[in-house]
Amino acid sequence: MMATSQRFAMAVQSGAKRRYSLWSSLVMGALLLLVTGCAWQNRDQADARQSPGRGNREAGPIVVETAVARRGAIGEGLTYTGSTEPRQQVTLRSRSDGQLLSLAVDVGDSVQQGQRLGQLDAVLLQTAVRQEEAELAARQVEVSQARTLVADAQTQVEQARATLQQAQADADRLQSLADQGAIPQQQAELAQTQRRTAEQALRSAQEQVRTRQQAIAALERRVAAQQAIVNQAKQRLTHTVLVSPLTGVVLRRFVEPGDLIQPGQEVLQLGDLRTLKVRVQVSDRDLGQVRTGQSVQVQFDALPNQTFTGQVTRIAPTADPAGRLVPIEINLPNPNNKLGSGLLARVQFTRLAPTLVVIPEQALAVGADTDAPTVFVVTKTDAQLTVQPRPVQISQQVEGQVALTTGLNPGERFVIRSNRPLRPGQVVQMSLLSES
Repeated sequence: MMATSQRFAMAVQSGAKRRYSLWSSLVMGALLLLVTGCAWQNRDQADARQSPGRGNREAGPIVVETAVARRGAIGEGLTYTGSTEPRQQVTLRSRSDGQLLSLAVDVGDSVQQGQRLGQLDAVLLQTAVRQEEAELAARQVEVSQARTLVADAQTQVEQARATLQQAQADADRLQSLADQGAIPQQQAELAQTQRRTAEQALRSAQEQVRTRQQAIAALERRVAAQQAIVNQAKQRLTHTVLVSPLTGVVLRRFVEPGDLIQPGQEVLQLGDLRTLKVRVQVSDRDLGQVRTGQSVQVQFDALPNQTFTGQVTRIAPTADPAGRLVPIEINLPNPNNKLGSGLLARVQFTRLAPTLVVIPEQALAVGADTDAPTVFVVTKTDAQLTVQPRPVQISQQVEGQVALTTGLNPGERFVIRSNRPLRPGQVVQMSLLSES
């Protein structure tokens, strides 16, 4: 009985201890919640006093990293590939027909303007020239004969004129005697008839002179025409000699001695390699970085350790409608003909003078709830730094850099990044990383 009473007392005591421990835990939890709530309330009130309307989850000043806007260029220099060709290139064609007797040059040989390069068979043309010259000589003889006849006719005119003068004098004298009754009137009339006959003879002789002079003019025109034919024959004869039209290098050879050549057939291709021409196709997006007269750097796989300087001489006014590529022509000096035609050229266009403001891409729309490109500009107001959003217009965007055409002026300070979103008129503090 006594043992049972002891066990009951011990159980009652243990239960009392467990109830006390649970009650103590509940009291401590309630006190902890009360203290934490007061702390959060004090923090919210402090935040509200520092920046009204920011909410209860932000604390402390907004720190921003800033930079100063400057003009500049973005990206690397533009690089395009093209091929070389002679500045002047001519295909020498035959202007006559015949067998090619000789060809003195081959591919790679240098030639001078006016140099004799080859010879065609000229026997037939030489025969034609002699025939035309003989015809010309015959017509010149005809002219000489006609001139002799004209001279004879002119002599007859002078004789007829002298006869007329004598007949006129006789008629006048006999008419005066007839009027005086010294001779019969019939004799005076006969003298007048002889005078009229002499006048008719003079007119006939003069007409014969004019006719023969007209014949001479016609013969002289025939001589001139024949002379033109002779000149043409001689000109065709000169076409049998192949002459270089420029100073340069033989690029291709199309025929060999012994071949039968037709008029217009290709014989040689010549090129002036003292100055090369490089053609490249530039994208219309990069056309704003190319100007006539702009210097370019050109490299060749054939000469990997050398760089040549060229100049943009022509920009095509139209682009390829399919690829939107614009043909560009570049002049490249070629001293000692070191470079040849058809080489792969890598052309790097040097940057033009910077005219646009360039900023980091991350500076666009810092904390702005808008789809339009925006930059926050920093201004100083009442000894405080505030920010205002400003819309900008983008020209180019390359490798994290943005070129602006409008919206930001050189020298203005703008926000690159901030630790919290920004709003118009927000008071900010510059970080140590900001540009001084």
